Amino acid sequence: MTTPLTASVLIVGGGPCGLMLANELGRRGVSAVLIDEKPGTAFNPQANATQARTMEHYRRLGFADEIRRAGLPADYPTDVAYFTRYTAHELARFQLPSAARATELVKGLSGSWSAAELPHRVSQKFVEAILRRHATELPGIQLHYGHRLIGHVADEDGIAAEVERLSDGVRFRICAAFLVGADGPRSLVRQSLGISYGGSTGVQRDFMGGRMLAVYLRSTDFYAGVPHAKAWMYVCFNRDRRAFMASVNGRDEFAFHTQLRPGEDESAITVDDAKAAFQRACGAAIPCEVLSHLTWTAGHALVAESMHRGRVFLGGDAAHLFTPTGGLGYNTAIEDAVNLGWKLASVIKGISPLSLLDSYEAERRPLALRNTDYARRFADSLGLFAAAPEIEEATEGGAEARRIAGAYLDQHARAEFNIPGITFGGRYDGSPIIVSDGTAPPPDAANVYVPSACPGGRAPHAWLEQGVSLYDRFGFEWTLLRFEGCDVDEDQLNEAAGSPRADLRIVTLPRALRDLYEADLALIRPDQIVAWRGSAAQAGRLGRVLAQALGHEAQTH
Repeated sequence: MTTPLTASVLIVGGGPCGLMLANELGRRGVSAVLIDEKPGTAFNPQANATQARTMEHYRRLGFADEIRRAGLPADYPTDVAYFTRYTAHELARFQLPSAARATELVKGLSGSWSAAELPHRVSQKFVEAILRRHATELPGIQLHYGHRLIGHVADEDGIAAEVERLSDGVRFRICAAFLVGADGPRSLVRQSLGISYGGSTGVQRDFMGGRMLAVYLRSTDFYAGVPHAKAWMYVCFNRDRRAFMASVNGRDEFAFHTQLRPGEDESAITVDDAKAAFQRACGAAIPCEVLSHLTWTAGHALVAESMHRGRVFLGGDAAHLFTPTGGLGYNTAIEDAVNLGWKLASVIKGISPLSLLDSYEAERRPLALRNTDYARRFADSLGLFAAAPEIEEATEGGAEARRIAGAYLDQHARAEFNIPGITFGGRYDGSPIIVSDGTAPPPDAANVYVPSACPGGRAPHAWLEQGVSLYDRFGFEWTLLRFEGCDVDEDQLNEAAGSPRADLRIVTLPRALRDLYEADLALIRPDQIVAWRGSAAQAGRLGRVLAQALGHEAQTH
């Protein structure tokens, strides 16, 4: 055993959740050690869709533009297109903007898509590399890839974990105040706690339910061989080989996934088999190089029975496992890290009591249940809709089958890929650290988002002068919005807030924005969630409101 390492937080897992948590902690001056068995960040593309809310968090950390430059070229269309086979009939296409267009388009949008950022189509491998680089630059953050957790013991004072360096088998101890298991669906941390998944698994569908083959491939001839406009997502719909494929770099790399058919033995799949599966979906022998291939199982909608036990927490795939329709797994994992990050920092710095951390499960587990259910519905919509036998025939019956399928898939694409309600509408109603004002939030709907400052939801967004986002005015920690014309000045608010338990920035906004928040004052958490809103006459309550939002009081009346 070598000399033990010490840190405030031990993070097990170096995927998006673990790396985002390292960034959240490091930005707050909290020390953390992250370990992961892999030699480095992901080689395979994995998740391919970064939702707008996740992009807003990357903006908050200062590197949304860097993320948006990664992956596809700036002018590459992010359309979702459906084909009988990639070189054959196009059935439907949902057009979406390029990265360059999204940057400009977002500044003119309102209503459901009033946001600081629009979604971005970028493979997880690029995102992880950027998150890793930024985490490495933060003081107090140590990243150790090629290391695995052997086990841990926890008591009321902290965590002692035994870790092995895989290159030479050397073992050492890490002592920390808290442990976060972001170590994937086979999470050793979750299993060691005796926590199981609940929900549905083993669902069989014609597509996106059952055994799947993932192929990371390079094909310099694909675009030349396909007589259709470029797309980000290519979906193959026929009776023989259903598949979807995302463009990774907009030039020659692709992430191809296909449903294995009965009788296909996943343990015996060769590189040639993987290449043949891609070419069958193409409907032509388009040359390709297989960079990697593996099998996985679709049909999960699982959430851990608990996300928290003592000083140990679960996040990402260790806490919830999705079928990837809607792209919700990785994005839910990022918000786990955001939610947990500010709370751990607040407790470690002595700003909040340990009991604040109980709100992590209270807030995030219902969102995991919500989001896995939405993903399951999308998988049902796509996977239970089967192709007609004649869909590829050059007959009137074939043409009619293609028309029917195209209409259905067009509707499905709009339902799965235009989801501001899922993206922005997640709420923490009933959380012990949300100060309710008695109002009801808008209904939860996948494809419609109604901005609302009802406490517990994302702060309504607006664009200010010269294309500045309202979110750019928020403090990194706590923000109190005060609207012009409010009969209470900043000195009075600072006095009402009392002893500065938290880093609070007071931001005065134009009176015209008051209607967006329907209040004179609004308290915004570090994760851009409305914790409380009230009138000028209620300003004297600010100290008690802050106390509850920081976990000091169970309820403020």
